Order: sequence, then structure tokens, then C-alpha cells
Amino acid sequence: MPTERGVLVVTGGSRGIGAETVRRAAASGWDVCFSYVEAEDRADALVGEVHESGGRALAVRADIAQEPDVLALFRAADVLGPVRGLVANAAVVAPPSRLRDFTAERVQRVLDVNVLGTILCCREAVRRMSTADGHAGGSIVLVSSAASRIGSAGEYVDYAASKGAVDSLVTGLSREVAAEGIRVNAVRPGTTSTEIHERNGQSARVRAMEPLIPLRRAAAPYEVAEAVLWLLSDAASYCVGSVLDVAGGR
Repeated sequence: MPTERGVLVVTGGSRGIGAETVRRAAASGWDVCFSYVEAEDRADALVGEVHESGGRALAVRADIAQEPDVLALFRAADVLGPVRGLVANAAVVAPPSRLRDFTAERVQRVLDVNVLGTILCCREAVRRMSTADGHAGGSIVLVSSAASRIGSAGEYVDYAASKGAVDSLVTGLSREVAAEGIRVNAVRPGTTSTEIHERNGQSARVRAMEPLIPLRRAAAPYEVAEAVLWLLSDAASYCVGSVLDVAGGR
């Protein structure tokens, strides 16, 4: 079913891949409601940027690991209009460590955000899109990671495992709701130049990884966002359960 522009919910939309997705989605005609946890000034600046370009955007502080926050995010999106799209981008990664040294608290936080939070957001999106409930359908794009197939041994296998769960979610949910007018797909970025590494004290990690990438460089956030927008669009109308690697050949 073709997807008319409507409201797009983007989680983790204030920086990196999420912010580039917000910009490009607004430019292509979506009204965007995005979540953030910190950096309120950056979220407000992005809203202002979208408005100056003639679009509509709304920033909502929400930790998607908390069900009340997810409900509040989608209620805010409802104010903008019918939700027709979701980009589940928000994720966390803990500092590099071997599994033998993991704490339960570390693993729980990674799973709560990356798996539970993503599932809760998909649930709320499906409730607003399903033709079985009288809605008009829509498109969901989950942001996975090449870590799900590489494993991230010695660094963060918990993050890799959480993204493996996202890959499985794409397969199952896409088959569950395809006949209800909802397409579910994913992008699987490789090493990308975002702040996630700096926040874990790994400012040099991107440069160190580049020799392992066939293209010999990390992705820019906009390159991943463009793949997200394509999967959201009618140009990908026959893509269901697809996982698109955006990893420079790695």
C-alpha cells in the first residue's frame, strides 16, 4: 500500500543518524515527532531548523526504555496528525568490555533501550497504522547494526546481541503486519561518524576501524539516513522484512 505523507516518529532524533533522518524526512514532506533524552538545546535547535525550512517538527523528551515515556511520545505525535511512519533509531552502547566483566545493570540497560524500547515503539506504531483497526497503513524502519552479524567480541557483545534481536524483530513483525498495510524493514549501519563513540571514551575508534572497511572510511550519518528514507518511501513499496546493510562493504 502506498504511504501518503503523515506523521513520522523518530526515536533518538536529536543527534547523529536520527537528526539527519529528521531533517531529510521533514524536507520530503513528513511532519516529524522525535524523541531525545539529553541535549534539549540541540533538540530545540533542530526543531527550529525544520521550521525555518518550512516543515513541522516536535521534540519530546522520552526514554524509550520507560513505557510511560513511549506512550507520551506517541500521544504527542497524535497531536500532529495520523502516524504513518516510525524510525526506531534510539539505542545505547556501554563502554568496551569483555563479557566476563559485565554487570547485570549494564546488560539490562542495553536490552531495555535497544530491545524493549524498540518493541514498545513498534507496538504503538502498529496500533496507529494497522488497516485491521481502520487505519491507513504505514512504514516502520528499525535501525540495527552491523554488530549483529560481526559480534563485537571483546568490546560489547551485549550491544551486538541486542541488535541481533532487532534483526529478528524485523523478520517476525514484518510478516505479522504486512497484510495490515504496514511494511517493516531495517537498515544495518556499519561504523558511522557519530558521537556514540565519544560518549564512551572512544573518540579514536572510528579512525581505527577504517582500515577494516572495504571503502576505507566510516559512513556519514546522512548516508544512513538516506537509506532509511528510501525504505520509508513508496520507492521501496515491495520491501518487507528487508535488512539493508549500509556498512561500506564490511
